Amino acid sequence: MNFASLPDRRAELDPQGPAVADRSQSLTNIQLLDRVRAAAQHLAQLGIGPGDVVALRLQNRAEFVVLLFAAWRLGATITPVNPSLTDIEVVRQLDDSGARLLVVENDVPAVGNAVTLTVGDVSTDVVRWAFAERPPSSSALDRLYDALVEWEQTPQVDSSALALLIYTSGTTGVPKGVMLDHANIDAMTAMGIQGLQIGPDDRGLLILPLFHVNGIVVSILTPLLAGASVVIAGRFDPRSFFALVERERPTFFSGVPTIYSMLAALPADVRPDTSSLRFAICGAAPASAELLTRFEDRFSFPLIEGYGLSEGTCGTTINPVAGLRRAGTVGLPFPGQEIRIVDDSGAEVETGVDGELVVRGPNVMRGYLGRPEETARVIVDGWLHTGDVGHVDTDGYLTLVGRSKDMIIRGGENIYPKEIEDVLVGDSSVLEAAVIGVPDEKWGEIVVAYVQPRPGSRIDPTELKATCARQLTPYKRPTSIVVVDAIPKNAVGKIDKVSLRASHVRTPARS
Repeated sequence: MNFASLPDRRAELDPQGPAVADRSQSLTNIQLLDRVRAAAQHLAQLGIGPGDVVALRLQNRAEFVVLLFAAWRLGATITPVNPSLTDIEVVRQLDDSGARLLVVENDVPAVGNAVTLTVGDVSTDVVRWAFAERPPSSSALDRLYDALVEWEQTPQVDSSALALLIYTSGTTGVPKGVMLDHANIDAMTAMGIQGLQIGPDDRGLLILPLFHVNGIVVSILTPLLAGASVVIAGRFDPRSFFALVERERPTFFSGVPTIYSMLAALPADVRPDTSSLRFAICGAAPASAELLTRFEDRFSFPLIEGYGLSEGTCGTTINPVAGLRRAGTVGLPFPGQEIRIVDDSGAEVETGVDGELVVRGPNVMRGYLGRPEETARVIVDGWLHTGDVGHVDTDGYLTLVGRSKDMIIRGGENIYPKEIEDVLVGDSSVLEAAVIGVPDEKWGEIVVAYVQPRPGSRIDPTELKATCARQLTPYKRPTSIVVVDAIPKNAVGKIDKVSLRASHVRTPARS
């Protein structure tokens, strides 16, 4: 099916059934459809149509979902923007995506050249009552009503149309737009419904950010397609999380290991009622078998570990919801996907042997926006080369052992060192910089930067941190900046991050 018409289908099948709720509102299926129609009318009046890109720089809220469906109704594309990005980072995404419109929170100033609206600007009150009944007689109001009735929208249906532009940093340090079309999303949500056994009686709880593909596809679109309802939570807080669970009675949610570590660290007297939960999904970063077991023993619902990436429309493997779960693995491929482990030449290796994970299926992205060469490097003969290293066992369960891409994962957020290194070497006192991830009990990994001064210069770590604060999102900023006389190199003159990590573990450095 095409998601542009999903609100219509839900409203037809169960008009008064629950659809989407957040902290301030709860929408039935018919109310969701009315909001979507109204928002689509507003966007159309601004000239938004097929092929246009709309950027959403919003917190977790129901309006995000409304605008998502409204844009798709017009044949437009959504690019989610992390609200915590700096203005420099936001403008870069707007320019690269060619966004014509940016929607922001009410108190956020405009940036870049795109037309900017606040959530309050996208008002739907007049349109909602206009669809409900003819307003009192007046020529102006009559004309408005007649125009709205005449403009009864037929959702655009084109599976090849671009649905989402998800920006993910690359090893070059420049964020890339992952192009996901409606066929990708249709395939992934169908796989999710089957793999996770989601049905109309489920109620999903969104706690991950909506600018992540996981938040959009797994926590919103998959349950809505299955006929289930969705609750959108605000900023995650371990102290209030289980009170939210007890109040909303969700049947599943998706999180990252850091979230489960925080919950597992709650005082021993915290014993919530979790009887509504069938399972929770754990992904985005490795989780220890010990954490999974300890969490399940304490809170009495299973953690289902999986693996995926934006280029694969979120999910590639998952441990079975009903069946054998193998702690320490990320499970089996979702229905309809294939995985292989290959060597440097692209040849498939034997069972149990480590190599690069490659993925094939209708969920694999169309490519990187405006980057055909990079697309060709990662998609070869239909196989997506993930850059992640692992092996499969005799039953097909995947275990990840490392990352060939030099990526850091802090609390589920992907961080690529090159972007940070570029900021550091932009300072006139820095000759070279090397950024590494080091183990951290709370976040999984934290960012540490090693910097080498230019001859005759002195590096001030405090000033460098201030530079990073101006140009980088908080989670990307180095926890510590270490000044060294020389950054280690390997035999061919490349920075040797392996030895840098090893030396940091042996002798933790301070900035």
